[in-house]
Amino acid sequence: MSKSKDKPKDTEGVAKPKGGKLKLLIGALLILAIGAGGAYGAMLSGLIGASTEEGPDVPQLVAKGAADPYASGEDEGVTLIHGDGGSEYRTAYYVFEEGFTSNLKDSPGLVQVNIAASTRHDGRVIQWLQMHELAIRSAILVELANTVEDDVYTVEGKAGIQARLAAAINRVLEEQEGFGGVEAVHFQSFLVQ
Repeated sequence: MSKSKDKPKDTEGVAKPKGGKLKLLIGALLILAIGAGGAYGAMLSGLIGASTEEGPDVPQLVAKGAADPYASGEDEGVTLIHGDGGSEYRTAYYVFEEGFTSNLKDSPGLVQVNIAASTRHDGRVIQWLQMHELAIRSAILVELANTVEDDVYTVEGKAGIQARLAAAINRVLEEQEGFGGVEAVHFQSFLVQ
């Protein structure tokens, strides 16, 4: 009588493959894991479950006179404007309490500015400005140090500085919170020495 070393036989003499059920179970789990990972990745990228570009966790525009569920009555440095003209959305301003002083690029000159940032989005943007003020101040100082002296003397140059500062603030907020929301930067004072 010969014995088969490759395939063990059961009591009825039929050969059974080794680990068949285990391989089937591992394969099924692998397929489920890949499918779940793909669905999770699609949700994160907004392909599933998002009816608009802005999801429920993205700050929304706040209409004039509407209540802002994220506004806090204790926000220092925040001013709300509810005028009758202009935009249909309210504007909130965040005032940076401390000013900014920086050397100008390739110049012995200095610029000193006090600024405020404005948003028409809900109070989360203001909260994020407060929470990430240190990183925002650093980004603003980098932008000011990258300013050429000619820009500080013209209206067009100052408008360009405001746009660059708003973009710098939004970059920090996007890195930290996934959303910018600052529409503009406003000078409260602007001094060149």
